[in-house]
Amino acid sequence: MLTVDDAPPRVTSARRRPRAVVIGSGFGGLAAAVRLGARGYRVSVLERLDQPGGRARVHRQDGFTFDAGPTIVTAPFLFEELWRLCGRHLADDVTLVPMRPFYRIRFDDGTSFAMCGEAEAMRAEVERLSPGEAPAYDRFMALSDELCRVGFEQLGAVPFGRLTDMLRVAPDLVRIGGHRSLHALVSSVFRDERLRTAFSFHPLLIGGSPFRASALYGLIAALERRWGVHSALGGTGALVRGLVNLIEGQGGEVRCGAEVERILVRDGAARGVALLDGREIAADVVVSNADSVVTARHLLPPEARGWRERRLGRAQSSMGVFVWYFGTRRTYPDLAHHTILLGPRYRGLLDDIFSRKVLAEDMSLYLHRPTATDPGVAPPGHDAFYALAPVPNLAGGQDWAALAEPFRQRIAARLEATILPGLSQSLVTSRVTTPQDFCNDFLAWRGSGFGLEPILTQSAYFRPHNRCGAVRHLYLVGAGTHPGAGLPGVLSSSKILDRVVPDAAVFA
Repeated sequence: MLTVDDAPPRVTSARRRPRAVVIGSGFGGLAAAVRLGARGYRVSVLERLDQPGGRARVHRQDGFTFDAGPTIVTAPFLFEELWRLCGRHLADDVTLVPMRPFYRIRFDDGTSFAMCGEAEAMRAEVERLSPGEAPAYDRFMALSDELCRVGFEQLGAVPFGRLTDMLRVAPDLVRIGGHRSLHALVSSVFRDERLRTAFSFHPLLIGGSPFRASALYGLIAALERRWGVHSALGGTGALVRGLVNLIEGQGGEVRCGAEVERILVRDGAARGVALLDGREIAADVVVSNADSVVTARHLLPPEARGWRERRLGRAQSSMGVFVWYFGTRRTYPDLAHHTILLGPRYRGLLDDIFSRKVLAEDMSLYLHRPTATDPGVAPPGHDAFYALAPVPNLAGGQDWAALAEPFRQRIAARLEATILPGLSQSLVTSRVTTPQDFCNDFLAWRGSGFGLEPILTQSAYFRPHNRCGAVRHLYLVGAGTHPGAGLPGVLSSSKILDRVVPDAAVFA
């Protein structure tokens, strides 16, 4: 017979502190816990892995510290808000360093393009690459500013629980071109194909193809220019540790090694969770930071499954990612913190990944070199890296147990032939993460790196809702719900809880 672990205490006075359980300790779950704690809930965050952070966990190996997932911090004010809710300042616990440039794009022909936040520098960079196109940059940024105003500032933290919510904003979305693909919007502004690539790749940062994702994601350029691109000293793990400390300071807890088997539903409402070890934890409110498809199809009992379960089974998942973490016994001082190394194909490669779901011979890479900013994440005289390659998710049927090492070798050869000369002789540590690892470790549906693909028909109202319509007192945060993946998206999903979760006094 199941026992009840840490059930809400018996009411002995007119008020008690209600209980909230958060499933998963990714940034969405940790931010949700802070917000609920600030509103009077007693919060338990349950993490199945041995450390908090979810996809933002940390790998420590041979004296190196590797961020496993997110490396870019944009919209840092969303973190500041969480610290302020606890009467503190982000700078008390975490140092953010602005990136200049944000990242450097290297095209297959050897030319490069440095993205930054200064308008004059960007105009000069555009003009250097394609003479006469500097005015096009101003036109694009005007569009991006409008997309950011509507898509992020006005709608990013607004719940889309009813169709009328979508109909209300539809005219604005059509007016600013949200029904088009981002690449189509960018191509209407720039002539040079390299510029079209440089200003349309941003959906890849959240798991989408520029040729399929809504032009609404053109807002990322304005978001970066307005609030900058930052790196956390010590890695994004420093942000995870800071958030855990905030939760514990509120009287909450983060439990690792606690895997949720199912959400307990009684009388149409979430009443807590059952753990894999047989224990139950009672709660007034349950928040799932787990994959939204897994939440709907596996954590809920069959009679309580909502969110159009069949449609979720047919939904388009975001791309997979292959990540190679490695360290070298030498440094590469001329290499920027963030480099995007593009292959010979753009659209063709993305069609292979998203449509045909085949592992192509060529590749494009995002190379993260945190030691450019923070030498402390590697031993003295060494460099730390991670190279991320977009690949098909598990719907492609790839056998990553057999493919992982050959693919890693291809990445190494590509890097050595372009921007990391002498790499093979300099390696001192190495590890990889594949889409199969995303499935095994994070229970990611189809091993996708970013939840559901960010296309228009899977956005806002058409994405799993932040408030579950089928089960009262059950809520979703993270990449699989509105507004979507990326740090600004998952932090905004937790902010939506302030609008949809009842005040703690309702349960007191």
